[in-house]
Amino acid sequence: MPKVVFTPSGLSGEVPEGTSVLDAARRLGADLDTVCGGRGICGRCQVTVSVGDFAKWSITSTDAALSPPGPLETAYHGARALVPGQRLGCAAAVRADVVVDVPPASQVHHQVIRKDLDLPALVVDPLISMHYVEIARAELGDGRSAADLLTVALELQHGVRARCVTAPVLRHLHEALRSGRATAAVRDGDVVGVWAGYVDGAYGVAVDVGSTTIAAHLCELFTGQVVASAGRMNPQIRYGEDLMSRVSYVMMNAGGDRVLTDAVRRAVDELVGELLAAAGQRRDSVVDVVLVGNPIMHHVLLGIDPTPLGQAPFTLATADPVGGPATDLDLDLPFATFYAGPCIAGHVGADTAAAMLAEGPHRAEAMQLLVDVGTNAEIVLGDRHRQYAASSPTGPAFEGAQISCGQRATAGAVEAVRIDPHTGRARVRVIGAPQWSDEDGFAESIAATGITGVCGSGIIDLIAEMYLAGLLDADGTIRGDAARHCPDVEADGRTFRYVFARDGERRLTLTQNDVRAVQLAKAALRAGIDLLVEHAGSPVVADIRLAGAFGAHIDPLHAMILGLVPDCPLDGVRSVGNAAGAGAVAALLSRRARAEMEQAVRRVEKIETATEPRFQELFVHAMALPHRTAPAPNLAALVDLPPPRHGDAAAAGADGSRRRRRRDRCER
Repeated sequence: MPKVVFTPSGLSGEVPEGTSVLDAARRLGADLDTVCGGRGICGRCQVTVSVGDFAKWSITSTDAALSPPGPLETAYHGARALVPGQRLGCAAAVRADVVVDVPPASQVHHQVIRKDLDLPALVVDPLISMHYVEIARAELGDGRSAADLLTVALELQHGVRARCVTAPVLRHLHEALRSGRATAAVRDGDVVGVWAGYVDGAYGVAVDVGSTTIAAHLCELFTGQVVASAGRMNPQIRYGEDLMSRVSYVMMNAGGDRVLTDAVRRAVDELVGELLAAAGQRRDSVVDVVLVGNPIMHHVLLGIDPTPLGQAPFTLATADPVGGPATDLDLDLPFATFYAGPCIAGHVGADTAAAMLAEGPHRAEAMQLLVDVGTNAEIVLGDRHRQYAASSPTGPAFEGAQISCGQRATAGAVEAVRIDPHTGRARVRVIGAPQWSDEDGFAESIAATGITGVCGSGIIDLIAEMYLAGLLDADGTIRGDAARHCPDVEADGRTFRYVFARDGERRLTLTQNDVRAVQLAKAALRAGIDLLVEHAGSPVVADIRLAGAFGAHIDPLHAMILGLVPDCPLDGVRSVGNAAGAGAVAALLSRRARAEMEQAVRRVEKIETATEPRFQELFVHAMALPHRTAPAPNLAALVDLPPPRHGDAAAAGADGSRRRRRRDRCER
């Protein structure tokens, strides 16, 4: 009997002469895709003969080892075009010893890399399988149901023994089987979808439900392709800027939990509709939905009362994954099943679990710090041996709330600031305008929007630059004596404010209260980080990853100057974008990734900042810029940090100027 070797798997064995390549792959366990079951319709089983002498297997392989193309291939007009030089595995028969290469597009478990989502290489491992079947017509008196006809066809034509046909499928079954040909989706022995005729693929949606924004990705489950992405503001914002405000709304308003649940479910369903419209797909093409979010969003979306999470001991209803029909969440997806990821603790949710899956602190050889900066910062520190997690109540200051001229990151918002250390004058860059404010064309670029406020990344830049320029003390006080050389420092009652931008007669200022709000937020975040570092034995952390929409736009150097993150080499701090969304996509596309996330969560040691006696002390130290007690040798090598002041005496010269070291970095 001829010997067949499949690459890249290396699986090999002998098969009877005349066996199709597809059947040989099935016998030997090789990873070769098919939906039509060998009818020459889907084109998923394309292979290539590897020609040459292969001493490893003692085989000489030639094109003649497979039967010549017959009518099925020469007249092929299937769903996927036949690639020149490739053969249909269902049509090509084995005639002699042969080495058969299965290209990535023909593998069920192939690798995909989603660089736009910052995903590592991912092996697609679908939770469902698709099977095209031809259905025998029911005869009067035989007593077989439509479900019986479908399950018998699946077993006879694909060797798939279906346990049951789910209720949503039964509602569409007669219509799908009317033509005698149908495609069924099977998941863990259950028929979870059915469509008339041949259907080539199926889709899933990964959703990151954040307290501020909701982001979603539509994915083809077998290719791993992200075919559409979209996002929108979370409509719950009208009931409270931060999570605790929304919990308070539920506590103070009868039926408030239902109001919040309806709002977020409607937003998710509309977002899914946008994705499907962009991809030209129908709602019944979606068979899987993965949802992640912080614990309060998780509970509200599932229709669970979130009020226990608003007060000690912050008890989750469940930390385990939750699943069921998508229609249970008011999603108009008749064949879809939802999977809400596992939570870690009362304020560390499934979004953090998904971010862990994407960034892999539990896989790292050295300590990795993963921080999702938002209204409630989630922090994970760990390596492959141990992981710790905590949350810190940063509040909405980083998103522009509680700041006198703060706003969200929309057109017209100041997103970056640089201050001349000699004059104390600021130049800014505004979302929607490519130029800096001191460059030609700036006024024309902002003509439609003007300068409307400052968003989170601009706030971080502004305070860090003021500190470097000597306009702000390490304790966060705007220096009144700086007004002698910088007219943009103005008296504001008993304190001072700083004018950092002008738009016609309008002036944008940073007040002393604004600085304090940011200090409180950053101190809460940094204290949570320092607490985890202490629990881990105070290791050196040189791999810091900033996740989330806000973290994606933070200048790493300014984050270190502000003291948001511990001192480390600058190239050790990087933004990773929506890591939670990336992890949700991974869990959608891979059964193994989903299992990895669940296992990783169970190993995490949860640290509750509210009950840790050291938290308050660490918080006080973290109020200073960059930090009251922690050394910053890496930062000091990059910039000239202002020397400490004694009392009210300025440590700088009379003009308060500071020399800035040249920094080789891009100005965003």
